[in-house]
Amino acid sequence: MQLIDSKVINLREIHTTAIVHPNAKIGRNVIIGPYAIIGENVELGDNCVVGPHVVIDGWTTIGSDNRFYHGCSIGCEPQDLKFKGEKSFLYIGDNNIFRENATISRGTECGIRETRVGNNNLFMAYSHVAHDCQLGNNIILGNCAALAGHVHIEDRAIISGLSGVHQFCKVGKVAMVGFSSKIVKDIPPFVLVDGNPAKVSGINVVGLRRNGIESNVRDEIKRAYRILYRLNHSVSKAIEQMEQELQGTPEIDHFIRFLRSAERGILR
Repeated sequence: MQLIDSKVINLREIHTTAIVHPNAKIGRNVIIGPYAIIGENVELGDNCVVGPHVVIDGWTTIGSDNRFYHGCSIGCEPQDLKFKGEKSFLYIGDNNIFRENATISRGTECGIRETRVGNNNLFMAYSHVAHDCQLGNNIILGNCAALAGHVHIEDRAIISGLSGVHQFCKVGKVAMVGFSSKIVKDIPPFVLVDGNPAKVSGINVVGLRRNGIESNVRDEIKRAYRILYRLNHSVSKAIEQMEQELQGTPEIDHFIRFLRSAERGILR
């Protein structure tokens, strides 16, 4: 508490049954609910709400305005048999929502030692983010969606419920993965994917519109899609044709860079 102009101001509200390590760094206006556990090396930013039975542990740094619902496990040890208790990290940005029983693991020595989550993401109930994953901003993980280790998810991608993404895969920005899909290769930006095994089914037109992509840019993205998926080109040949025929918008440039950097192959 803090005394301001003779008034007592509560800087944080911690339930009497919660366990907060004295070395944990807790920001202002934080609420910590019943039976929550906050570990020694946790940094929790301002205005966060930690619900009942939430566990936040490990070397975990969390920004402001995040909300953790009942039973989340954040910064837990990786589910990796090679992990031997080494120091590794989890970084979470601002304004994320973690619904009931969502789990986020920190990194491993065999990876890059850190898992990273950006801003304004929604993790629905029972979703899982494994060790060394790198997530951008405005992402949605549906109920029970699971990311294996070392997965990269770019901004505004949507992974629908009960879908699984294989380790080391990448999902491009504004891509959408349909319900109960199995992802074993990289998904280019702006596309729709569905099925088990998953297949690309078209452009995410609704997502492009919702994210303010102008009609002329959407037309260029459709042309890029046609070159890659309708002309039976190799990826290298498709890139060559895109560079020759398409306008150099930031979206097309990003699409081409993604194709060039794909390590697991492109889902087709």
